[in-house]
Amino acid sequence: MNTYRFPDYEVAGDADTTVFLLHGAYGSRAYFRPLIDTLVRAGYRVVAWDAPGYGLSPLPEGGLSIEGLAEAAARLIEREGSRRNVVVGHSMGGIVAPLASLLSQGRVHGVVISATVATFSRKSAQDKATFAEERIGPIRRGLPFKEAALPVIRGMLAPTSSGPLVDLVVDVASGMRAETFCAAIEAIVGYDGEDNLKAVNVPTLLIAGAQDKVGRPEGMQSLTALIPDSRFVCIDGAAHYAFAEQAPAFNAALLGFLSELPAPRA
Repeated sequence: MNTYRFPDYEVAGDADTTVFLLHGAYGSRAYFRPLIDTLVRAGYRVVAWDAPGYGLSPLPEGGLSIEGLAEAAARLIEREGSRRNVVVGHSMGGIVAPLASLLSQGRVHGVVISATVATFSRKSAQDKATFAEERIGPIRRGLPFKEAALPVIRGMLAPTSSGPLVDLVVDVASGMRAETFCAAIEAIVGYDGEDNLKAVNVPTLLIAGAQDKVGRPEGMQSLTALIPDSRFVCIDGAAHYAFAEQAPAFNAALLGFLSELPAPRA
């Protein structure tokens, strides 16, 4: 008999509102430790996963797809959700979050999309090829993952970014499995999520770092035209990892959004 294997995850806090944290293609839930602490201290319950293939979670036999990740997230929301649920997705997690909210069939009451292109459907074939080549080309040619990843990860930080939160991101993001990362990048490049963005019907916050070259501020702000009930916030002094580079500003935007969400219907 086949039994569904949930990805590895942790639960912190005890509250009526649960915040689900979905990490990016680089990393795992481990780089969200300071954010988890902030949310719990602010009175929220947090569920943070290691996406399939990440951390202790096994890589699915069929590989990775955004659709498969979203289905896994929706199952986790069904299992661990509370009276009100918010999905916070960073980078790859921000691509997964809109579809996960749709698959959750009314269990999700807010979505936060951080530092992502959300969909590659508007990018040219050359842009897609360049994005993939920069990240997985050296690995495919035999370079150890950490050596290939570190220059890219550091290039996604603002030049002035430093400190223990930034160091944590770099350490976690550069320490993952190469097989998982390559599968994740291929899944991201092959996904067209524009229709799913248009279908999101809950309040949505879009957060970009002012210096992010991946989830570019102008691109993320343009998503407000696709998502009906959405707002955009740009974090000065940050690039791709605003939650670590400029944590006070990121946390203020996130907590402000959470505090303004309407109470769910009984």
